[in-house]
Amino acid sequence: MSDATTTAIHLEARGFVPNNPRLPVLIYAQAFAPDADLASIMEKRFDDNGWPPQWRDGLYDFDHYHSRGHEVLGIAAGAAELVLGGDGGRRIAVKAGDVLLLPAGTGHRRIEQSRDLLVVGAYPPGQSGDIIREAPTPAMRQQIAFLPFPLVDPVLGRDGPLLRLWPDTVVSKS
Repeated sequence: MSDATTTAIHLEARGFVPNNPRLPVLIYAQAFAPDADLASIMEKRFDDNGWPPQWRDGLYDFDHYHSRGHEVLGIAAGAAELVLGGDGGRRIAVKAGDVLLLPAGTGHRRIEQSRDLLVVGAYPPGQSGDIIREAPTPAMRQQIAFLPFPLVDPVLGRDGPLLRLWPDTVVSKS
């Protein structure tokens, strides 16, 4: 693993996108060094840290969010420009080796991409990436606000920034 720089971005609700009222998006710039099979390396790391990989693909070109899962996105090849937070949200550029951790409710879409873009997606056990393109119901808002997650950062393990930057949702094991 290379020297990753982690950035936290807090997003407020925009349009139909609720974003997450408590948890920031985490961006791990260059979390993984280049490799011919970076997708497999990312999948193994995510799985070892309690975030089983679910898919390999690109990213949708429309605003959407997930109400039933926190999502980790590993950029395994290529590059893209994304919007986080819904219409008029934050534009970011990502490239191979970068990782995004999107708390449930976070709007995201692809604006541009290289031809070779490959993304690895993972969720905590029992969670999923439902595709929501409309305003959340009150029940969905509650689900987004209190959705649990593993006590391990998907990229950097037990010492990762998730445990510092998402502290109010971490429940100690008894």
